[in-house]
Amino acid sequence: MTDSPPRRRLDTLPKAHLHLHFTGSMRHGTLLELAARDGIHLPDSLVSAWPPQLSAADEKGWFRFQRLYDVARSVLRTPDDVRRLVREAAEDDVADGGRWLEIQVDPSGYAARFGGITAFTDLVLDAAADTTAATGLPVAVVIAANRTRHPLDARTLARLAAAYAGQGVVGFGLSNDERRGSTSDFSRAFAIAERAGLALLPHGGELLGPASVRTCLDELHADRLGHGVRATEDPALLDRAVSAGVAFEVCPTSNVALGVYPDLGTVPLPQLLAAGATVALGADDPLLFGSRLAAQYATMRAAHDLDDATLAELGRMSIRAARMPDDLRTRLLAEVDAWEVSPAAEEAHSPT
Repeated sequence: MTDSPPRRRLDTLPKAHLHLHFTGSMRHGTLLELAARDGIHLPDSLVSAWPPQLSAADEKGWFRFQRLYDVARSVLRTPDDVRRLVREAAEDDVADGGRWLEIQVDPSGYAARFGGITAFTDLVLDAAADTTAATGLPVAVVIAANRTRHPLDARTLARLAAAYAGQGVVGFGLSNDERRGSTSDFSRAFAIAERAGLALLPHGGELLGPASVRTCLDELHADRLGHGVRATEDPALLDRAVSAGVAFEVCPTSNVALGVYPDLGTVPLPQLLAAGATVALGADDPLLFGSRLAAQYATMRAAHDLDDATLAELGRMSIRAARMPDDLRTRLLAEVDAWEVSPAAEEAHSPT
């Protein structure tokens, strides 16, 4: 039996991070510190049992996930807290080889505490600009509607996103439990975002199957799919998405944590790649799933025995799918090429 060849460090692979939620990006230590500062009680599953054991296989499981998310949101009380969250998310991505970050936020979840959706959006965009200057990592914002709220709320957020198009906001999304409500009811909100030239980035094809993906394509004109992994259950639909150039934001650790797949080996990354799909690996909500950007690459390397050429192509695909300037894209793709031909050096440990 021969030893496997040394492999290149995944925390030095240049990559774009396209699926990261604002609240869920928070460091666990920051959550504990801010909660202690203001006397906020945290459930044991966010303290001693971290990361929490989650499953969204039924409504009870998703309710528990959402409750933990709401508790985490409640610790952000001041503008400095928001600035800290954005800065730390960027610092963590830089440590993981991130070269571009699109962070997704629903301003309505913070409007009451921070003076309304416009004031909060201004704060986040200002924090993103300061963070970019401090860390060197370009941070862009995706404004996301909540599919459990009324579609009229989504139209308000779409108009907000459109007003900031080209000023730090690059996309419009739709998140939360896709089993709730009707995705097609949000088509008018996405039409507003589409007219503004924003990337159309709904979640779909995770908790529900191919029909959810089809609705995102037909009704919302998705440019990228948040998750989208269950399109693999319908080969014709998958081929259609690939032919249309729709990218898949695949978040392996959260797929397993939420019970979509039983283990990392069954996350259908090989099927997506075999179909020619553009895949951008993302961390989703590291606070709740305990795993950041480079760890998504490490888990897929281990689960599917990916070689460095495949991992380099995953890095390239994330960069191609990002809403970044073309000159930056060209430079980052060259950095991936350089990584692929650099001397291999086995990682000392898997990043988290």
